[in-house]
Amino acid sequence: MELSGATSFITGAAQGIGLGIARALARQGAKLALTDIDDTPLSEAAAELAELTEVAAFHLDVRDRAAYARVAEEAEERLGPVTVLCNNAGLAFPEQPQDMSYELWDLALDINLGGVVNGVQSFLPRMLRHGRPAHIVNTASAAGLIGAGVGPMYTSSKFAVVGLSESLRHQLEAAGHPIRVTVLCPGAVATNIARSSQSLVAAQEGGPELRRAQAGIEQLTPRIDAAVAHFGIPADTFGELVVEAVKADRLYVLSDRAGIDLITARTQAILSAMPEHHPVEVEGEGEGEADLEELRRAVRKS
Repeated sequence: MELSGATSFITGAAQGIGLGIARALARQGAKLALTDIDDTPLSEAAAELAELTEVAAFHLDVRDRAAYARVAEEAEERLGPVTVLCNNAGLAFPEQPQDMSYELWDLALDINLGGVVNGVQSFLPRMLRHGRPAHIVNTASAAGLIGAGVGPMYTSSKFAVVGLSESLRHQLEAAGHPIRVTVLCPGAVATNIARSSQSLVAAQEGGPELRRAQAGIEQLTPRIDAAVAHFGIPADTFGELVVEAVKADRLYVLSDRAGIDLITARTQAILSAMPEHHPVEVEGEGEGEADLEELRRAVRKS
């Protein structure tokens, strides 16, 4: 996809991976609509990137659908139709099973999954109306591929983003639309997401489970920040990987190979759980793929 002159809309763009993506897109000549809930770093990012390209900055909480609709409209009025959408805003926190609460479930799902849903729903109809090549980039996590090592709230939200992205990509391709989808599954990237997430968690109100989780998350945050700063790749490096993937139309972007053993083990466990034989007798080879394709055709006709 040609990025020079394209209008990009990026959530969570003030720092971390979002800023890394914005910098990489700016170097390609893309115009930038930057959004974030943190106004000071957002202004700083906009001032920096305005030296490279045309920039518009907007305060946006991705959970607020009405605000999202207003910002989407204003961004396209100022910069032109958005053809690169980066649903990047997110949070991460290390909860324990005994500390789970509805407040934390809502926070994780509303931002990590709901923010992506709101981005897709705000811009995909516009992209379909424009009918021009476009690309949607959804930030998930390596935790969206591996159900181990991270808390169930974060993992659930990121698995959902991976599934959403895969399904949307396949449906758009099958229908012949010139809109592609990429899902980001980073492992360790040197950002301050733990600290910014801790601030959001601390602002929630609830019962003893929540208060216990808040105390634990506050205690662990400095250790997480130190670990990702030491082991993580720079956000700008990951931003370049994202741009390369958009240009090459790749579905997945991973930052490293740290999870390869866990991904391999999970895949092998799924394959080993499959029945040895197809449960319905079908003549000929490849009956599973034939049945699946017949089901796909039926769904498309319905």
